[in-house]
Amino acid sequence: MEMTITTSEEQVRKSKSAKLILLFAMVSMTMMFAGLTSAFVVSKSRADWLKDFQIPSAFFFSTAVIIGCSVTFYLAKKAISNGNRSATTSFLLATLVLGVLFVFLQFRGFGQIIESGYYMTGQGSSITTTFLYVIAVMHLLHLLGGLISLLFIIYNHFKQKYNSTQTLGIELGAMYWHFLDLLWVLLFLFLYFFK
Repeated sequence: MEMTITTSEEQVRKSKSAKLILLFAMVSMTMMFAGLTSAFVVSKSRADWLKDFQIPSAFFFSTAVIIGCSVTFYLAKKAISNGNRSATTSFLLATLVLGVLFVFLQFRGFGQIIESGYYMTGQGSSITTTFLYVIAVMHLLHLLGGLISLLFIIYNHFKQKYNSTQTLGIELGAMYWHFLDLLWVLLFLFLYFFK
């Protein structure tokens, strides 16, 4: 007896596989950041650790912006599930704009650190600022992947590859962006309270 697999069963299997792969990637990223934050905690006992270092104000604004990214991506996913293509377009483009604004604010934060007289390397550097740069830059690299995937999602959306029954690309993008957002909020809180 030969079993036939329906298209919907194939879509469900594909969806589960893609989500599982993304979940494994997110777990490995979490472990990397856990290692960085552990090294940060251990390094706080060093004599050259900056005790009075202040988190740049741009990082506060970037945190609010990246939370906005999660909201707009959630709304995009909800809109496509309801078959509302124009709202999906608006929310995806808003997510892209907020993502780019987050990157800008992160670099502005780096500029504020430099304006305070601290550098990542060289004579004006300290272990404190080096850790801050490494953590923020690693997050930015992962966010770059998120921006690239978002551009593909927007492109596919304009090619009408998503509808109320086919939302896998938007779902995966939303999962990754929610992860990036949560990760940054946790890193920001960690840096703020454990500096």
